[in-house]
Amino acid sequence: MVGELIAERYELEELIGTGGMSSVYRANDRLLERAVALKVLHEQFGDDDEQVERFRHEARAVAQLSHPNIVTVIDRGEQEGRQFIVFECVDGENLKELIVREAPLSEQDAVMLALQIARALAFAHQHGLVHRDVKPQNVLLPEGGEAKVTDFGIARSLDVQGGIVLYELLTGEVPFTGDNFVAVAMRHINEPVPSVRERRPDVSPRLDAAVRRALAKSPRDRFPSMDAFASELQASLAEPQNGTGPADETIVVAPKPDQPPRKRRPPRAPAERPSIWPLILLLAGLAVLAGIFAAAFAFNGPRTQIKKSLGIDNSGGSGSGKAVHLLGMTGYDPFGTGGEHDQDAKLATDGNATTFWETEHYNSPLSAIGKQGVGLLLDAGRPRKLSEITVTSDTPGFTAEIKAGSSPTGISSVVSGSQTAARSTKFTLHGANARYYVVWITDLGQNDQVHVDEVTARG
Repeated sequence: MVGELIAERYELEELIGTGGMSSVYRANDRLLERAVALKVLHEQFGDDDEQVERFRHEARAVAQLSHPNIVTVIDRGEQEGRQFIVFECVDGENLKELIVREAPLSEQDAVMLALQIARALAFAHQHGLVHRDVKPQNVLLPEGGEAKVTDFGIARSLDVQGGIVLYELLTGEVPFTGDNFVAVAMRHINEPVPSVRERRPDVSPRLDAAVRRALAKSPRDRFPSMDAFASELQASLAEPQNGTGPADETIVVAPKPDQPPRKRRPPRAPAERPSIWPLILLLAGLAVLAGIFAAAFAFNGPRTQIKKSLGIDNSGGSGSGKAVHLLGMTGYDPFGTGGEHDQDAKLATDGNATTFWETEHYNSPLSAIGKQGVGLLLDAGRPRKLSEITVTSDTPGFTAEIKAGSSPTGISSVVSGSQTAARSTKFTLHGANARYYVVWITDLGQNDQVHVDEVTARG
């Protein structure tokens, strides 16, 4: 297909990857004069209605995910029976190439890699999308930029050795090897995952405990969500990095959910003629397990500077109702004329708690200068009755409430109680059925400037 023109717009220049269901080409977008990546479903699946619909669903679903750590979908179409999806082109290498070249990475770099992927997948989970094929090859590392998860594909991968990304980053190898896939799969099922510190003693006990919990055999022993796992990874960054403290040092790990004691089942003798279906189901379940927990890992890059502390990420939320994505539009400053860092409003809804919208600096209380408040204007896309809005901030202590209205200039209704903000503050809404919402800050507290790291909503 190299050299072909797709949709009278995309000129295929180079085959850059291929898999069981599709191939990916680097292409030139003649209309906008830029490089793009074109994913094309293999021709033999063009007559399979189920596979075509799954391919189209991938495009529709990923197109709704606007996140700095997820590759952006640009276009979708069909030409001569061949389905294609157009993505942004990410110049650089993939995570597997980095592992082969540089692993084991430093503990800090490995955790920052893991955090990037965890945030991407947590954001996807909030929007009802689960990546089915998470492995280092599907994490792209643009030069000088943030890592991006790609290929929310249509095939369920059983590539166990491509999973358990954080383990690979820390040790440079996978936990289990074997002569074939089935041998490796059975070791994953029957044997405990080797401790990271057995292979690399300098890794901190807290991070080692987090990895072991993430890879526990029983789902009840694992982290309850991707956000919980990411939070523990963030906390581990603050721990000493030498991993060689005294034997009695205290290790703090996110608590496990309460559970009753379990009884062991006695071993059962194998059947004389075992069916192949239990093994297939085991392998499929293993693939999902590897995908979900390998999915928690990504790259801010050993060379990328962290804008601020990585101690906060409550973007997932745990309230009832369906997650609603809000878009940060602009600062809201009806009692002033200079704006409130309007261009940064979108950073409060980008799914990344290391970026933020901020107010201007104030040397006096807002009331002393004649301002009733300042705020952040949010767009729900259409009128929605929200049940709650959660605000995370690394400048707690300010006082805020939520307002709502039918237009960006018609914000008049107060729809929540006033609260003093903590690092994560949930505002319960009442009587709101509006498209536009404002995080309305009425008092800066002890701050001369307030940051809003992330705003999430449910309705």
